[in-house]
Amino acid sequence: MKTLIEGFLKFQKEAFPQRTDLFKHLATTQHPGTLFITCSDSRVVPELLTQQEPGELFVIRNAGNIVPSYSPHPGGVSATVEYAVAVLGVTDIVICGHSDCGAMTAVASCKCMDHLPAVSGWLQHAESAKVINESRPHANDAAKVSSMVRENVIAQLANIQTHPSVRLAQEKGLLNLHGWVYDIETGSVDALDANSRTFVSLVEHPSTCAVHSNAMEAA
Repeated sequence: MKTLIEGFLKFQKEAFPQRTDLFKHLATTQHPGTLFITCSDSRVVPELLTQQEPGELFVIRNAGNIVPSYSPHPGGVSATVEYAVAVLGVTDIVICGHSDCGAMTAVASCKCMDHLPAVSGWLQHAESAKVINESRPHANDAAKVSSMVRENVIAQLANIQTHPSVRLAQEKGLLNLHGWVYDIETGSVDALDANSRTFVSLVEHPSTCAVHSNAMEAA
Protein backbone atom coordinates (compact mmCIF):
# COMPACT_ATOMS: atom_id res chain seq x y z
CA MET A 1 0.00 0.00 0.00
CA LYS A 2 2.91 2.37 0.60
CA THR A 3 3.69 2.64 -3.11
CA LEU A 4 0.00 3.21 -3.93
CA ILE A 5 -0.30 6.01 -1.41
CA GLU A 6 2.94 7.56 -2.63
CA GLY A 7 1.55 7.38 -6.14
CA PHE A 8 -1.65 9.11 -5.07
CA LEU A 9 0.30 11.86 -3.37
CA LYS A 10 2.30 12.37 -6.56
CA PHE A 11 -0.96 12.47 -8.54
CA GLN A 12 -2.33 15.15 -6.21
CA LYS A 13 0.86 17.19 -6.38
CA GLU A 14 1.82 16.83 -10.05
CA ALA A 15 -0.67 15.12 -12.38
CA PHE A 16 -3.93 16.61 -11.10
CA PRO A 17 -2.82 20.28 -11.23
CA GLN A 18 -1.79 19.80 -14.85
CA ARG A 19 -5.33 18.67 -15.71
CA THR A 20 -7.43 20.92 -13.49
CA ASP A 21 -9.69 22.08 -16.31
CA LEU A 22 -10.14 18.54 -17.60
CA PHE A 23 -11.19 17.16 -14.22
CA LYS A 24 -13.48 20.13 -13.64
CA HIS A 25 -15.24 19.27 -16.90
CA LEU A 26 -15.33 15.54 -16.10
CA ALA A 27 -16.78 16.17 -12.64
CA THR A 28 -20.30 16.24 -14.08
CA THR A 29 -20.13 14.47 -17.44
CA GLN A 30 -18.39 11.86 -19.55
CA HIS A 31 -18.38 11.25 -23.30
CA PRO A 32 -16.01 8.36 -24.04
CA GLY A 33 -15.86 7.40 -27.68
CA THR A 34 -14.67 3.82 -27.17
CA LEU A 35 -15.56 0.85 -25.00
CA PHE A 36 -12.30 -1.01 -24.37
CA ILE A 37 -12.67 -4.61 -23.16
CA THR A 38 -9.49 -6.28 -22.02
CA CYS A 39 -7.95 -8.66 -19.50
CA SER A 40 -7.47 -7.90 -15.81
CA ASP A 41 -3.78 -8.77 -16.21
CA SER A 42 -1.71 -6.15 -14.39
CA ARG A 43 0.63 -5.79 -17.38
CA VAL A 44 -2.12 -4.50 -19.65
CA VAL A 45 -2.96 -0.83 -19.11
CA PRO A 46 -5.53 0.41 -21.68
CA GLU A 47 -4.94 4.13 -21.12
CA LEU A 48 -1.17 3.71 -21.37
CA LEU A 49 -1.42 1.48 -24.44
CA THR A 50 -3.70 3.90 -26.28
CA GLN A 51 -2.33 7.12 -24.74
CA GLN A 52 -5.79 8.30 -23.72
CA GLU A 53 -6.69 10.86 -21.07
CA PRO A 54 -9.33 10.38 -18.35
CA GLY A 55 -12.81 10.39 -19.83
CA GLU A 56 -11.79 9.03 -23.24
CA LEU A 57 -12.14 5.28 -22.61
CA PHE A 58 -14.95 3.28 -21.01
CA VAL A 59 -13.22 0.13 -19.76
CA ILE A 60 -14.26 -3.43 -18.90
CA ARG A 61 -11.58 -5.71 -17.45
CA ASN A 62 -11.91 -9.35 -16.49
CA ALA A 63 -10.05 -12.64 -16.71
CA GLY A 64 -9.58 -13.44 -20.39
CA ASN A 65 -11.26 -10.28 -21.82
CA ILE A 66 -14.50 -12.21 -22.04
CA VAL A 67 -17.97 -11.03 -23.06
CA PRO A 68 -20.65 -13.63 -22.28
CA SER A 69 -23.36 -14.01 -24.89
CA TYR A 70 -26.54 -12.15 -23.99
CA SER A 71 -28.93 -14.17 -21.84
CA PRO A 72 -32.18 -13.74 -19.88
CA HIS A 73 -30.00 -13.20 -16.81
CA PRO A 74 -27.37 -10.66 -17.89
CA GLY A 75 -24.49 -9.96 -15.55
CA GLY A 76 -22.11 -7.10 -14.94
CA VAL A 77 -20.36 -7.29 -18.30
CA SER A 78 -23.65 -7.25 -20.19
CA ALA A 79 -24.92 -4.30 -18.14
CA THR A 80 -21.74 -2.35 -18.78
CA VAL A 81 -21.84 -3.05 -22.52
CA GLU A 82 -25.46 -1.94 -22.64
CA TYR A 83 -24.74 1.28 -20.74
CA ALA A 84 -21.73 2.11 -22.91
CA VAL A 85 -23.62 1.61 -26.16
CA ALA A 86 -27.19 2.68 -25.34
CA VAL A 87 -26.49 5.53 -22.90
CA LEU A 88 -22.98 6.81 -23.57
CA GLY A 89 -23.21 6.18 -27.30
CA VAL A 90 -19.71 4.84 -27.88
CA THR A 91 -18.93 4.51 -31.57
CA ASP A 92 -16.28 1.81 -31.28
CA ILE A 93 -15.71 -1.30 -29.18
CA VAL A 94 -12.26 -2.87 -28.85
CA ILE A 95 -11.83 -6.39 -27.50
CA CYS A 96 -8.15 -6.71 -26.65
CA GLY A 97 -6.36 -9.95 -25.82
CA HIS A 98 -2.68 -10.10 -24.95
CA SER A 99 0.42 -12.29 -25.03
CA ASP A 100 1.18 -14.66 -22.15
CA CYS A 101 -2.45 -14.59 -21.01
CA GLY A 102 -2.85 -16.86 -17.99
CA ALA A 103 -6.54 -17.48 -18.68
CA MET A 104 -5.98 -18.52 -22.28
CA THR A 105 -2.95 -20.58 -21.31
CA ALA A 106 -5.13 -22.53 -18.89
CA VAL A 107 -7.79 -23.10 -21.56
CA ALA A 108 -5.30 -24.07 -24.28
CA SER A 109 -3.45 -26.50 -22.03
CA CYS A 110 -6.64 -27.96 -20.54
CA LYS A 111 -5.19 -27.21 -17.13
CA CYS A 112 -7.12 -28.68 -14.22
CA MET A 113 -8.91 -25.90 -12.36
CA ASP A 114 -10.93 -27.91 -9.85
CA HIS A 115 -9.48 -25.69 -7.14
CA LEU A 116 -10.71 -22.60 -9.00
CA PRO A 117 -14.39 -23.34 -9.71
CA ALA A 118 -15.34 -19.70 -10.33
CA VAL A 119 -12.49 -19.22 -12.81
CA SER A 120 -13.28 -22.52 -14.50
CA GLY A 121 -16.93 -21.57 -14.92
CA TRP A 122 -16.06 -18.14 -16.26
CA LEU A 123 -13.69 -19.53 -18.88
CA GLN A 124 -16.50 -21.66 -20.30
CA HIS A 125 -17.36 -18.53 -22.26
CA ALA A 126 -14.22 -19.21 -24.30
CA GLU A 127 -15.29 -22.76 -25.18
CA SER A 128 -16.03 -22.04 -28.84
CA ALA A 129 -12.54 -20.58 -29.25
CA LYS A 130 -11.06 -23.64 -27.56
CA VAL A 131 -12.87 -26.01 -29.94
CA ILE A 132 -11.54 -24.16 -32.99
CA ASN A 133 -8.04 -23.96 -31.56
CA GLU A 134 -7.98 -27.67 -30.72
CA SER A 135 -8.92 -28.54 -34.30
CA ARG A 136 -5.76 -26.95 -35.70
CA PRO A 137 -2.13 -28.11 -35.61
CA HIS A 138 0.38 -26.02 -33.65
CA ALA A 139 4.16 -26.05 -33.82
CA ASN A 140 4.54 -26.00 -30.04
CA ASP A 141 2.80 -25.07 -26.81
CA ALA A 142 3.65 -21.39 -27.15
CA ALA A 143 2.14 -21.28 -30.63
CA LYS A 144 -0.97 -23.01 -29.32
CA VAL A 145 -1.45 -20.39 -26.61
CA SER A 146 -0.83 -17.54 -29.06
CA SER A 147 -3.44 -18.98 -31.38
CA MET A 148 -5.85 -19.42 -28.48
CA VAL A 149 -5.52 -15.75 -27.57
CA ARG A 150 -6.51 -14.78 -31.11
CA GLU A 151 -9.35 -17.27 -31.38
CA ASN A 152 -10.71 -15.99 -28.08
CA VAL A 153 -10.81 -12.42 -29.39
CA ILE A 154 -12.76 -13.67 -32.42
CA ALA A 155 -15.14 -15.63 -30.17
CA GLN A 156 -15.81 -12.67 -27.90
CA LEU A 157 -16.51 -10.45 -30.91
CA ALA A 158 -19.17 -12.99 -31.89
CA ASN A 159 -20.54 -13.06 -28.34
CA ILE A 160 -20.88 -9.29 -28.05
CA GLN A 161 -22.95 -9.19 -31.24
CA THR A 162 -25.68 -11.18 -29.46
CA HIS A 163 -26.31 -8.16 -27.22
CA PRO A 164 -29.41 -6.21 -28.34
CA SER A 165 -27.86 -2.79 -27.77
CA VAL A 166 -24.86 -3.72 -29.90
CA ARG A 167 -26.92 -5.16 -32.74
CA LEU A 168 -29.20 -2.11 -32.80
CA ALA A 169 -26.27 0.29 -32.92
CA GLN A 170 -24.70 -1.74 -35.72
CA GLU A 171 -27.96 -1.76 -37.64
CA LYS A 172 -28.14 2.02 -37.37
CA GLY A 173 -24.56 2.33 -38.61
CA LEU A 174 -23.36 3.77 -35.31
CA LEU A 175 -20.91 1.16 -34.07
CA ASN A 176 -17.76 -0.59 -35.29
CA LEU A 177 -16.05 -3.51 -33.56
CA HIS A 178 -12.30 -4.10 -33.28
CA GLY A 179 -10.28 -7.14 -32.23
CA TRP A 180 -6.77 -6.53 -30.94
CA VAL A 181 -3.94 -8.65 -29.57
CA TYR A 182 -1.30 -6.76 -27.60
CA ASP A 183 2.22 -8.16 -27.33
CA ILE A 184 3.64 -7.19 -23.94
CA GLU A 185 7.32 -7.65 -24.82
CA THR A 186 7.34 -5.65 -28.07
CA GLY A 187 4.50 -3.21 -27.42
CA SER A 188 2.95 -4.11 -30.77
CA VAL A 189 -0.72 -4.69 -31.57
CA ASP A 190 -2.18 -7.00 -34.19
CA ALA A 191 -5.74 -6.26 -35.28
CA LEU A 192 -8.36 -8.49 -36.84
CA ASP A 193 -9.08 -7.48 -40.43
CA ALA A 194 -12.70 -7.76 -41.56
CA ASN A 195 -11.79 -8.65 -45.13
CA SER A 196 -9.05 -11.24 -44.71
CA ARG A 197 -10.22 -12.51 -41.29
CA THR A 198 -6.59 -12.54 -40.22
CA PHE A 199 -4.66 -10.49 -37.69
CA VAL A 200 -2.49 -7.79 -39.22
CA SER A 201 -0.11 -5.20 -37.80
CA LEU A 202 -2.01 -2.16 -36.56
CA VAL A 203 1.02 0.00 -37.35
CA GLU A 204 0.89 -1.08 -41.00
CA HIS A 205 -2.92 -1.13 -41.19
CA PRO A 206 -4.19 1.60 -38.83
CA SER A 207 -7.70 1.67 -40.33
CA THR A 208 -8.25 -2.06 -39.81
CA CYS A 209 -11.66 -2.98 -38.40
CA ALA A 210 -12.98 -6.38 -37.34
CA VAL A 211 -16.70 -5.74 -37.89
CA HIS A 212 -18.00 -2.67 -39.68
CA SER A 213 -21.43 -1.25 -38.92
CA ASN A 214 -24.17 -2.20 -41.36
CA ALA A 215 -24.18 1.29 -42.87
CA MET A 216 -20.46 1.13 -43.62
CA GLU A 217 -20.83 -2.35 -45.13
CA ALA A 218 -23.60 -1.11 -47.41
CA ALA A 219 -21.47 1.84 -48.48
